[in-house]
Amino acid sequence: MQKTNPTVNHQPSTVNRFTVYLHLGSNVGDRLGHLLKAKFSIQRKIGHIQTLSQVYETEAWGKTDQATFYNQVILVRTEMTAHEVLNTIHEIEHQLGRQRTEHWGPRTIDIDILFFENEIINTKKLTLPHPRLHERNFVLVPLMEIAPDFTHPILNKSIKKLHEHSPDNLQVTPMIK
Repeated sequence: MQKTNPTVNHQPSTVNRFTVYLHLGSNVGDRLGHLLKAKFSIQRKIGHIQTLSQVYETEAWGKTDQATFYNQVILVRTEMTAHEVLNTIHEIEHQLGRQRTEHWGPRTIDIDILFFENEIINTKKLTLPHPRLHERNFVLVPLMEIAPDFTHPILNKSIKKLHEHSPDNLQVTPMIK
C-alpha cells in the first residue's frame, strides 16, 4: 500500500484552470507576517499558488508620508471567476485587519488582481488588467521576476518592456532571504 502525505491537497485535474497574478503589499505591523497569512488564506480559499516572487521593500507610492511597504507578486491557479477572486481577496483583507479609511493610506495588507488570464474587464467593481500596474515599479519588479515575457493584453508589451519604460523612479529593493 502506498503512503500518502496528509498535508498534500490531492485535487482533480479539472481544478485550478485559470491563471491569476496577484500583488500583495503591507506597511503596517508585522509586514512579513501579513504577507505570509495572506498567502496561506489565498492558498486555502482561492487556489494553488504556483509561483511567487521574492519579497521587495519599497517606499510608499502615491501617499509618501508613511512606512515602507513589503511587496510580492504571486501566480495562482483557480477555478474562480475574476469577480469571485475579487470578493474573496476583500474578505481576506478584512480578516487580516485591512481598514479602507484613506486612499493609498497605510494598510496591514493590500491584495490586487493584476491579470486574470488575458481578460480585459471594465466594470464598476473591477478593472483588469490593473489600470496602473505599468506605472508602478513596486508591482513591475516582482512581476518581472516571475513573468518577464507575459504580454499586457491592452498595452501589447511584455512586463520587461513595461518596466524599461516605467515612469516610476522609486527604488525596489529585494529582501535578504
